[in-house]
Amino acid sequence: MLVLLPPSEGKASSGRGAPLKPESLSLPGLAEARAAVLDELVELCAADEEKAREVLGLSEGLRGEIAKNVELRTAGARPAGEIYTGVLYDALGLATLDAAAGKRAGRSLLVFSGLWGAVRVTDRIPSYRCSMGVKLPGLGALGAHWRGAMASVLPEAAEDGLVLDLRSSAYASAWKPKGEVAARTATVRVLHAPTRKVVSHFNKATKGRIVRSLLEAGAAPRSTTELVEALRDLGYVVEESGKPGALDVLVDEIH
Repeated sequence: MLVLLPPSEGKASSGRGAPLKPESLSLPGLAEARAAVLDELVELCAADEEKAREVLGLSEGLRGEIAKNVELRTAGARPAGEIYTGVLYDALGLATLDAAAGKRAGRSLLVFSGLWGAVRVTDRIPSYRCSMGVKLPGLGALGAHWRGAMASVLPEAAEDGLVLDLRSSAYASAWKPKGEVAARTATVRVLHAPTRKVVSHFNKATKGRIVRSLLEAGAAPRSTTELVEALRDLGYVVEESGKPGALDVLVDEIH
């Protein structure tokens, strides 16, 4: 099973580890596209802070993120699973998984990124600021920039198992499963049970809990039907929405 996750806007500091080694990142077929984004982002942020703030959509209070981008090649790098923070990653709790579940996370979780395209949680990256919704002056919209490289790399990464797509719409734009991969792709919508409405906090936290539950259980569903069975066995209330591969998980509250 391959699980596709969004990143978090907020990120932990890079720390004092060894700097980024682009050649060490997973999915080497994305290397050229990564280098293009990295080069332009660093150059933009080093040359014109005000323009960089506008392009990246940063408030005045986040101006310091620009300096962080300038240092991307020399800043310390940490596993991506430690860099990404926020509601989903707090609920996922990678650092507190047991050894077996942690290994499964390293094999099955793929985090999408405006800067890196997609990385595994074990890939060492520096902290950065560059969402998929950014339109760089030279490369243009990052969602479109990534589509070409992703089209050949991601189907191979998916192998022949289930793809559980938990990305937000901006990150889903970088790669849309097609053909037989699409036929074995599941998406999850989290609904507040009493109202049947999507609520952001319920959505992010529950998706993190779902992934953690599957990793801890060692579940390896190969179809949407098997995923539904696995989630129900783990105590989730799951309904099929009527669209192929689309599931609704109903929650009353977050524990």
